[in-house]
Amino acid sequence: MSARPLPGLTYRLAVAGRVVLAALGGYGVAALSAMLLALALPMPRSEAVSTGTLASFAIMAGAVVWVFSARTLGHAASVLGLIAVLLVAGLWLAGAFSPAVVP
Repeated sequence: MSARPLPGLTYRLAVAGRVVLAALGGYGVAALSAMLLALALPMPRSEAVSTGTLASFAIMAGAVVWVFSARTLGHAASVLGLIAVLLVAGLWLAGAFSPAVVP
């Protein structure tokens, strides 16, 4: 019986890249979605913030699953980047970046 060779450096770097993208990209998308939900949900502000925060945990888990199930690291990064851009656009449309938002 021959021993299987250890994975190469490129494989290890690809896995490390996915771990970093899942952690940072997932957190970014989850935080942006929590902010957008807190502004957009039609309920009292405290309940909207709680609902957005709770939903962000599921969104982060979904982002992590997506990063590890994507065919390539570049594809996973581009999809997460596109989602982040759309969330920022939604926040901009909701008026999150204007100083008059503070109730």
